[in-house]
Amino acid sequence: MFATWSKTLYLGALLMGAVALDAQADSHPGEALAKVAGVTWPAVIAHRGASYDAPESTRAAYVLARELGADYLEMDLQRTRDGALVALHDVSLLRTTDVANKFPQRQDQPVSEFTLAELKTLDAGSWYNSANAPRARPTFAGLQILTLDEIIDIAEANPAHKPGLYIETKAPLLFPGIEHDLKAKLQARGWVTSANGVAAGHRLILQTFEKNSLQLLDKEMPAVPKVLLLWVGAGSIEPKNPQTFAQSGATSRAAYYASQAPKDRAEFERWLDFAKANGAAGTGPSAALTEGGDQSYMDLVQPWMNSMTHDKGLFVHVYTVDDPVDYQKVMAAGVDGIFTNRASELLKFYGRASSQSVGQILQAQGF
Repeated sequence: MFATWSKTLYLGALLMGAVALDAQADSHPGEALAKVAGVTWPAVIAHRGASYDAPESTRAAYVLARELGADYLEMDLQRTRDGALVALHDVSLLRTTDVANKFPQRQDQPVSEFTLAELKTLDAGSWYNSANAPRARPTFAGLQILTLDEIIDIAEANPAHKPGLYIETKAPLLFPGIEHDLKAKLQARGWVTSANGVAAGHRLILQTFEKNSLQLLDKEMPAVPKVLLLWVGAGSIEPKNPQTFAQSGATSRAAYYASQAPKDRAEFERWLDFAKANGAAGTGPSAALTEGGDQSYMDLVQPWMNSMTHDKGLFVHVYTVDDPVDYQKVMAAGVDGIFTNRASELLKFYGRASSQSVGQILQAQGF
């Protein structure tokens, strides 16, 4: 997707971004809201780590994001059968591991049916090499699923830059009590104080799509910044058009999602009001991407939506944006931070480029 943009357009978008940021720096309403919440503005949120350049949610992706200078390491939290908290996006192990080879009779079982020891036998890196040949590295083969403890270790390992953690309770209905388990782990590691605030020297944001999980997170950690993730469809914002993808006749899921919108302004506002009333400091809406693709969803960062969100006292972190043209578009619309797979490019856009290339960092870190 990124490669289709010419060098001229790319550099132009970077320049436009820098100018836009300078113009907004003293007047953007979200900046003040982020400051109150103790959240970086504008935020570079490394989505499952630097997951364009390394296998998502693995040590390589998180170390790379840290060394590039990302503000937050983002993860989806699940729980093993024996109670360990691990980072994995899919409830199924099939897409990003070799579970079909290691546990063929159990390949369709969710993460919650495996012990941590069993998960640690899986190869969570080789799939990336097969799917991304131009960026493949032999050292990615054999990378493991990580525990929350291991990601905390990564975040704390570089004294010169300690990124924050941006933690999603993934499919929390499958893991009753995961909000309490998360608090216990964060307290044990010194990231949350006994008063449930963020410990000095750390940055922490909690996120969820689930209303009930937001309420539980707020009960467990009322002083920690929280984000309600937004979507149009079942279990979330009621759509204007209830047609499914199959019923719609759309040629791609990206086109279908782009056609989906909240039922009306009142429905969008209802979700903002719920977020605010239940402890959220911000929202995490989706974006429709210029070139489409499998991470192009509903356009929930229209200027009126962001203005309404800010008026409610909530900042806006949009997911998941990887191209300069879209960085420029969503920032111009008024967002306050971006979930991205390409932390290196978003940092360039914000004028915070690393002095080392992705390749140099990976090699220096043993990958």
